[in-house]
Amino acid sequence: MFRTSSSPRTRPLVALRALRALAADPDDLPKVFTVIEALPGRSPEKLLARMRASEEGSQVLAEKPNLAARLADREALRALPAGSLGRAYLDLVEREGITPQGIVEASIEGGDLRDQVEEDMRFMGDRMRDTHDLWHVVTGYGPDLLGEAALLCFTYAQTKHPGIAFVALLAIVKSLPNARSVMLEGYRRGKQTAWLPGVPWEALLDQPLADVRRRLGVESLPSYVPIRSAELREQGALASKAA
Repeated sequence: MFRTSSSPRTRPLVALRALRALAADPDDLPKVFTVIEALPGRSPEKLLARMRASEEGSQVLAEKPNLAARLADREALRALPAGSLGRAYLDLVEREGITPQGIVEASIEGGDLRDQVEEDMRFMGDRMRDTHDLWHVVTGYGPDLLGEAALLCFTYAQTKHPGIAFVALLAIVKSLPNARSVMLEGYRRGKQTAWLPGVPWEALLDQPLADVRRRLGVESLPSYVPIRSAELREQGALASKAA
């Protein structure tokens, strides 16, 4: 998901083609990864440096836990206490038909550069990818188009990754109803919340979601009307996939 400084700094034409594809089909997850990889800026290096300087983050880097495997074990998640972060995550992915492996495959299809980066950078990129849906749960933004756009703004506030900013801005270009206000709120919340990349999520899965949110300084949950791509296609605001 992220690059080291030894990799090409930017690939604007690659990003532009991916953004055009996303404009036609906002559900094309591999293209999201393509844009993020094509426009890294200095964010990956800065993110890793902050991770190493953080007490909890440095411990996560040293231990390199396999979060994806924990999140893929649905029976273990189901055994967690009701109301816990892990159970809330399970509810989300089962309701939306999301699998950790599906996200991994999308990152690879979108141009994953795992073989070109050092171990810590590779781990950091994988962890950012694998924690995305936990961020959904904690922040209260759903996996609908507007919720994703707001969470991208939240994530940009936390990482300053230019590729993430461009994907988020696409929602404004597409003129999603109320996108600007919801996305600005997402950015503001990202600035005010604890730094999520360094959070030891494995230790929080069995904790009450309300306690986790309180620990991370997540303010009152957002209020917005979810927007799905299927609805926009029905309204003619988005071209049909068959077109």
